[in-house]
Amino acid sequence: MKIKQIFALLAALFAALPCFSDDYPTISPTATYTDSSAAEHTENPGASISEQAPLTVRFEANPENITAYSVNYRWEVFVEADTIPEIVRYDESMELTFTTAGTRHIRLTATFTDSDGVQTSMTSDNFNVTISESKLEFPNAFSPNGDGINDTYKAKAYQSIVEFQATIFNRWGQKIYSWDNPAGEWDGTFNGKPVKQGTYFVYVKAKGADGQEYHIRRDVNLLRGYTESGSTSAP
Repeated sequence: MKIKQIFALLAALFAALPCFSDDYPTISPTATYTDSSAAEHTENPGASISEQAPLTVRFEANPENITAYSVNYRWEVFVEADTIPEIVRYDESMELTFTTAGTRHIRLTATFTDSDGVQTSMTSDNFNVTISESKLEFPNAFSPNGDGINDTYKAKAYQSIVEFQATIFNRWGQKIYSWDNPAGEWDGTFNGKPVKQGTYFVYVKAKGADGQEYHIRRDVNLLRGYTESGSTSAP
């Protein structure tokens, strides 16, 4: 056989092969979430996400070239080094809210079946989601004098708090104000009117993502005359 005939035969054979780069089904999973500073992120497999609870993450398979295939999805969520998944989902996309401290590994396996019943599978690298241990601290004073500094009473530090309730009482035990979000605050008013300068009382009941329970009881000193310089003006 002449060399030209051999090359022509090889060219015909390669032309008959499917073009896998263009036609073969694939997945390109992503994980999208909003961090504690309200910034949105979209991550690819292999990413490590470290945030506080509660954290909601949307996972999407993003399949391509699947017109000629049926597809089965299997999302698996593993705790730390466990080999048996804590959660299994079978949708193309899913949304999870992480409320427990520790690390979770999330991966997707997609199984493609063509018209002849031939199956192929593709498994992504892990998404690694780490939720921090909890923390909750409250101050013992604030100065609602309109200077823009320490004008409200709120947590001075918190992270991974999944249950929360705070209540302010006056010295006679009357309920003045309450809030159920660790990002909330009290502006020093009761029924829309400023309360008098003096000592109040706060009771906080909360629970962290690590199971830590908080029962904070303390005095709250409301100092309307306190200024940034540290002096107190005349009433």
